Amino acid sequence: MTTTTYATRTAAGALAALLLLAGCSSKAKDDDSDKQSAGGVKTGEGISGKTITLGALTDMTGVYATLGKSVTQAQQLYVKQLNAAGGVCGYEVALSVRDHGYDPQKAVSGYTELEPKVLGFAQFIGSPFVAAVKQRVDGQDKGLVLPQAWSAALLGSPYIRVIGSTYDIETINAVDFLIKEKGIKKGDKIGHVYFEGDYGESALVGSKHMAKEAGLTVVEQKIKPTDNDMTAQVAALKQAGVKAIVISAGPRQAASLVGVAAAGGFDVPIIGNNSAFAPQLLATQAGPALMKNYYVASPSLPIGADTPEAKKLVADYQAAYPKDALDNGIVAGWTAASAFGEALKKACKNKDLTREGVDRALLTINTFDLGFGPTQDFTDPKSASSRESVILQPDKSVTGGMKVVREAEASEAAKTYNP
Repeated sequence: MTTTTYATRTAAGALAALLLLAGCSSKAKDDDSDKQSAGGVKTGEGISGKTITLGALTDMTGVYATLGKSVTQAQQLYVKQLNAAGGVCGYEVALSVRDHGYDPQKAVSGYTELEPKVLGFAQFIGSPFVAAVKQRVDGQDKGLVLPQAWSAALLGSPYIRVIGSTYDIETINAVDFLIKEKGIKKGDKIGHVYFEGDYGESALVGSKHMAKEAGLTVVEQKIKPTDNDMTAQVAALKQAGVKAIVISAGPRQAASLVGVAAAGGFDVPIIGNNSAFAPQLLATQAGPALMKNYYVASPSLPIGADTPEAKKLVADYQAAYPKDALDNGIVAGWTAASAFGEALKKACKNKDLTREGVDRALLTINTFDLGFGPTQDFTDPKSASSRESVILQPDKSVTGGMKVVREAEASEAAKTYNP
């Protein structure tokens, strides 16, 4: 889906302006900047001495603080294990981390600072922030970016590769679950609470598409990332008579929505996108309500999945970070780092570790499978790497706080959907 699909985004415009303020004017790339290593491997930006440096723009102090921490630590664990196994092409891999706290100016300035120093980005949290630098990435920087963001507006870039189903497809699968498993039927109203900007608006495209297909009506409630109390939204949706709710926001907003609804006797199923839950919420007052009425659409199996790969990752992560909770941010971070690592290994075999060489290597991977559900196909930048979603439910009795209630599946509507 191209960015022209959406109405003008104030946030994206503001971020684009910040690019200029941050000194992100066009810069010419030196045609002679590529270097040749002793082994005949071409190298360029982000490789110095015997080290390949990757960037990680994360959120450890903002809306996604809990997830940002686990995503980053999982990637640091991957890099440590990769280096212990010999690294890539004789190089060690290093991760350079910056916390932007989900602040637009910090996110853009963090990208500006790291971009000249790194080969690419194994993490970049925040669809609006990635969208703000997309033109620069595609036009001049050409460094591979694997974002922790699933906005359909990011599709089409040869250098920004979303891993898994985009928010619109994920939401189509979420509403399909509500129809097949929760009794939502033709003529019903469903609520959709969503963040303003690329994330929420991408998800809204999905709910509206599915509503049109199934004869439903979507009652919209747009919110800001700084809105943490969902009392007004619950009241509006209850008055509108919705039979279910989709939430495309952060964990705090989801917990407030579910908790307020339960306290007011508003007993309807609620399903969130993959960014809208953290297991730490189960220890709050909203915990019982989350386990009763809340579901999450995810691009992968949870960290507590009953697979050899998941069990090994749990054991390795707990050994490295024994005091930290397990959540699906670990799976997301590990998957992205592994995909970047796989691209580096293929680029090494091709004797081209330049930015363009690593990107070309990723575009040859069509069956990427780490044992966490959907297989990813990175060969077409215009398409999501998967159209499948796993439906999860919070459960404090299982590892990672989430159990599978529907295995990886692409609904018929998701299969035929043309962004």
